[in-house]
Amino acid sequence: MTHVVFAVPFAMDATLRFVQAACRLRAEGLRLGVLSQDPIERFPPELRGEFDAFHRVPDAMDASQLTEGVRQLARALGGRVDRLIGILEPLQEALAEVRERLDLPGMRPEAAHRFRDKALMKDVLRSNGLPCARHRLCTNAEDAFAFGRESGYPVVVKPPAGAGARNTFRVDGERELAGYLRTMPPSPGDPVLLEEFLFGREFSFDTVTLDGRHLLHSVTEYAPTPLEVMQTPWIQWAVVLPRDISGPEYAPIHEAGARALDVLGMDTGITHMEWFRRDDGTIAISEVAARPPGAQFTTLLGYAHDMDFYEAWVRLVAMDRFEVPERRWAAGAAFLRAQGEGRVQGIRGLEEAQAEIGDLVVEAKLPQAGQPKASSYEGEGYVILRDEDTDRVRGGLQRVVSLLCVDLEQGGAP
Repeated sequence: MTHVVFAVPFAMDATLRFVQAACRLRAEGLRLGVLSQDPIERFPPELRGEFDAFHRVPDAMDASQLTEGVRQLARALGGRVDRLIGILEPLQEALAEVRERLDLPGMRPEAAHRFRDKALMKDVLRSNGLPCARHRLCTNAEDAFAFGRESGYPVVVKPPAGAGARNTFRVDGERELAGYLRTMPPSPGDPVLLEEFLFGREFSFDTVTLDGRHLLHSVTEYAPTPLEVMQTPWIQWAVVLPRDISGPEYAPIHEAGARALDVLGMDTGITHMEWFRRDDGTIAISEVAARPPGAQFTTLLGYAHDMDFYEAWVRLVAMDRFEVPERRWAAGAAFLRAQGEGRVQGIRGLEEAQAEIGDLVVEAKLPQAGQPKASSYEGEGYVILRDEDTDRVRGGLQRVVSLLCVDLEQGGAP
């Protein structure tokens, strides 16, 4: 039996898909303790009935409280815990601290900090000759203005420990940068990270690593970049996992991506790397997260490889097991974003879309009437397509974002 504690600070849908996978693996000898700051009543009844133990702490992002919670769950699980796991990016450093304190297998604090601190990450990558965006961690406005003049505008402004394009902005000139710095003034205790704005196409490089061996690499194409989507409300975001990623256009990231994970200290886990291919063909790594990808990417990995990647992650980090699958399909997702403000009233174009590309659809979560407008680039819903032909998937996604329109009740409660 493998005794696993899953740190789930908040009972969010994205996290619960991984928890459900862990529950399914109880049939393979996994005993599951769940550690959360949410009450157990926040978890679906059919799910919490599968927990072998549950413990609640006031702050499940705090390493000291997590440590005590793991000790409590160890007693409930029969005297020991073999693994401590969790998927939230802001949680990774705390998990690493607890593993070190309790001598549990898994990533340690030094490596977790390299992945979490994006400025340090880029310092490590650049010192090892790996291509990444020019950057500077700024503790005052003078540093920020100096970087803008040296790098040239536009620049990207973000928190050093950000994730998923949240609180990330494109700044097109010194006046705009000054306005940002007045709103969010940097300081030694609260610095801001400035990066050169990378022109070109954005991709992800998602990797499965076991004991330092990179067993699987996946490339996802973004159309357009998440930052463009966040700053342009009318744009509909789509992503594609091409069936064949063995061509020369992907060779640079296969080499650089694997080396980047080595120098950052990835031992076992699924990682999510964002990277750019510039117009001249050179590449630059944007950043890397030491956790499974969000925005339905884990689901897409499953469709491309005909396997449950949620279960695969749990087996990997809890049981040191991963069976390398064949990439048999192209897969992609279109994210449905409403325009304006208010709550969802309905969705138009469904019948036409069903007639045109219904045979490609393998999963969909459609916006529901009364649903509030989303604040992220993932929008109010999504449609996932799959086919052996990558171009059919690309074309199908273009039709989805062209045909489907989410209507809002203008003036309704946001």
